Amino acid sequence: MRILVMGAGVVGITTAWYLQKQGHEVTVVDRQNHSALETSYANGGQISVSHAEPWANPSAPAKILKWLFKPDAPLLYRPKADLYQWRWGLSFLTQCTSAKAAHNIRQMVNLGTYSRCQLQALRAETGIEYDHLEKGILHFYTNEAEFDGAQEPARIMRDLGCDRQVIDADRAVELEPALAPARDRIVGATYTADDESGDARKFTQALAERCQQAGVEFIYGTEVLDFERAGDRILGVRVLQEGRHQTLRSDSYVLSLGSFSAVLARKLGMFLNIYPAKGYSITVPVKNPEAAFNVSLTDDEYKLVYSRLGDRMRVAGTAELNGYTRTLNETRCRAIVRRAAEMMPEAGYWDQAEFWTGLRPTTPSNVPYIGKSHFTNLYLNTGHGTLGWTHSCGSAAALADIVEGRRPGVEFTFSGV
Repeated sequence: MRILVMGAGVVGITTAWYLQKQGHEVTVVDRQNHSALETSYANGGQISVSHAEPWANPSAPAKILKWLFKPDAPLLYRPKADLYQWRWGLSFLTQCTSAKAAHNIRQMVNLGTYSRCQLQALRAETGIEYDHLEKGILHFYTNEAEFDGAQEPARIMRDLGCDRQVIDADRAVELEPALAPARDRIVGATYTADDESGDARKFTQALAERCQQAGVEFIYGTEVLDFERAGDRILGVRVLQEGRHQTLRSDSYVLSLGSFSAVLARKLGMFLNIYPAKGYSITVPVKNPEAAFNVSLTDDEYKLVYSRLGDRMRVAGTAELNGYTRTLNETRCRAIVRRAAEMMPEAGYWDQAEFWTGLRPTTPSNVPYIGKSHFTNLYLNTGHGTLGWTHSCGSAAALADIVEGRRPGVEFTFSGV
């Protein structure tokens, strides 16, 4: 079967990989001139099953109100005259109960564990290299209330098979000596030994090369504008390439355009409750290898993640709900630099930080859309929020099974619209 995948980020490329392995004739279309040049370009780098506590939880509304007028807040909501933003926000509030948070954790842990296994198998099969480390992820806390609030989600994750262990500050420093300068500030930590880290852009671009070698066609520099349809079937995708309008036709289609999936779906009368959460990252050269971390870290109070990528360090996080603008807010980048330098002053050349921002396609529950839409030949693999890298291989493998009419090997509520 001919299948057109819309989107060449980590989710789109992994989707193409697994579909071609099933014997399909796959084409990938993207408006950029290469894969992984938007949200997958400089993300946090974690394969983080343990980062499964959704933003929507009982403590979230109070925090958002407290942060509303703080320009460097970890989660910043900027109200706009935007119906979709308000609809997303109201849906977010309905997810902020203990019961729904527990349900969403289950979904995210199950998909994350499955996805990590798929990534490991893909890595063994292809020998792909992307600065990956298998040293686990350590969540550290410098605030007692934040540490106390992490206990119940960690327990739920352990019950689901994600071995997120609660540890004290001394054990945290033992596991990652780079935290020693901040030992007196750390009140506790959790550690998940099975989690990993690596450069999502390197992975995606290397996998795209392997896809091309396997016969996948790539159409870059081409913007998807609309669809041709008849009843409940998609007939083609209207695109713009080098100023020329044309229609790409296939047997089936996969929508994996990140935050822009929601905009395009509206052309079909479909509502995907996805809103862009603009995230930021800094990439910094290692200054002192002895002072730089190797274990991937999560600073839950500041909503930052740290990954070692060879001779570079990536620190990423925060979220700004401010529409589709990709303007880089230097205040938020400087806040990341400031916090990282406070915690590990000798680790990197913090004054040489390279700033980046990207739009993460976020649902109110943090659970993505994976499955078949009500159109007979349109599939969805989108809305992964901050966990696109973590969930990419599992989402793609599962979607390939769904296309084949098989039940995926993971307990997850697959859904389209």
